[in-house]
Amino acid sequence: MKKFWWFLFGCAALISLAVEMTQEAHHWWEKIPGFYVFFGFAGCVAIILISKALGKLLLQKKEDYYDVR
Repeated sequence: MKKFWWFLFGCAALISLAVEMTQEAHHWWEKIPGFYVFFGFAGCVAIILISKALGKLLLQKKEDYYDVR
């Protein structure tokens, strides 16, 4: 099942790349092949890392936080 998902993600990336190649470029970054694929991946990774850091900073409490002693 895991191979199926990797295959599906790879096909989606290739389709996205093919659609990018058929579009007319309006900006310099649109001329870079696969820019939006890598930009989207980097954005997802950034969201995950930032949310983990904020969770540790703002949500997690010390182990003895609820001790009444």
